[in-house]
Amino acid sequence: MEANTPTKAATTEAPKKSSKTFVIVLILLVVVGGWFGISKYTYAQHHVETDDAQVEANISPVIPRISGYVTKVLVKDNQRVKKGDTLLVLDDRELKIKVEQAKSALATAQANIGAAEASVSTANANTTSSRASVGTIDAQIETAKVNVWRTTQDYDRYANLIKDHTITQQQYEQQLAAKQTAERQLQVLVEQRKQALSQTEAVATQSHGSTQQVSIANAAIKQRQVDVEDAQLQLSYTVVTAPANGMVSKVNVEAGQYLNAGQSLFSVVLNNDVWIVANFKETQFEKMRVGQKVEIQIDAFPGHKFEAQLSSFAAATGARFALLPPDNSSGNFVKVVQRLPIKIEFKETSDTLIKQLRAGMNATVDVHLD
Repeated sequence: MEANTPTKAATTEAPKKSSKTFVIVLILLVVVGGWFGISKYTYAQHHVETDDAQVEANISPVIPRISGYVTKVLVKDNQRVKKGDTLLVLDDRELKIKVEQAKSALATAQANIGAAEASVSTANANTTSSRASVGTIDAQIETAKVNVWRTTQDYDRYANLIKDHTITQQQYEQQLAAKQTAERQLQVLVEQRKQALSQTEAVATQSHGSTQQVSIANAAIKQRQVDVEDAQLQLSYTVVTAPANGMVSKVNVEAGQYLNAGQSLFSVVLNNDVWIVANFKETQFEKMRVGQKVEIQIDAFPGHKFEAQLSSFAAATGARFALLPPDNSSGNFVKVVQRLPIKIEFKETSDTLIKQLRAGMNATVDVHLD
């Protein structure tokens, strides 16, 4: 009996030690859990996080301005290009012919204006000559009027003298004939003046018409010049160039392929700027402000934190920009927490890792609310 007494004491102490250990572990778990919860709560009061974020960049589509067959493709997938580099070339033979046709039409119009200007010069010379002729006739008419007046005076005197038989009948008749001749000369000159005036008016009308022809010819030249410029512009569109520095992507164009004007061929991802678009829940939006500090972690570079700042908020939630935005007035309403796209810009744009970022990469964003 005495030999069994120590064994019972040891058996009694073992459960006590296990109970103490359990209590200690429980207390530690409660303390650690409480500390973790308090730290998370405190952290949440000063930070807002989301992993619904991606790297974005400017992407420029390559679109031909004219339709045509491809003759050359000078780039490959993921090739870097500079602004103005030739990406592909379209068949330009038909457009070259149109340029030559436009130039020929311009040459014809320029030749027509030369003939019209020559016609104007001739018409002006004829007008000047006709006006000079009218002036000469006017002078002759004045002389003829003086002659008629003189012969009439002489005739009146001879008519009085013949009554007294002071002069002979022959002298009287000679003076009468001189008077009638002067009057007929005056009538002839008056008729000549009328004809000269009519001719002058006709020449002036012709000159005015020639001037109008020159104006029409000048307008035709301007139109033909526009046609030449348009044909040359269309010809320049056969060479498709890079809109900016960047990297081409998804080049699925082959020589001999027919392209339509406005058809999207492939894209050039511009390398001058990248940023982050993070989609935060609307319930996280209250304390966020433009200019707040942001820490970014990119999945492609774990362990590296990028410094950035909140740049701007989208004008609407992402659902509003969807192809089929939800219509809550249809009756089948289920409240869904919406997300608002927020633009975040990097501070250190010279960071070498930033230059390695690609559009579409996933990111985790931490906004400091303080």
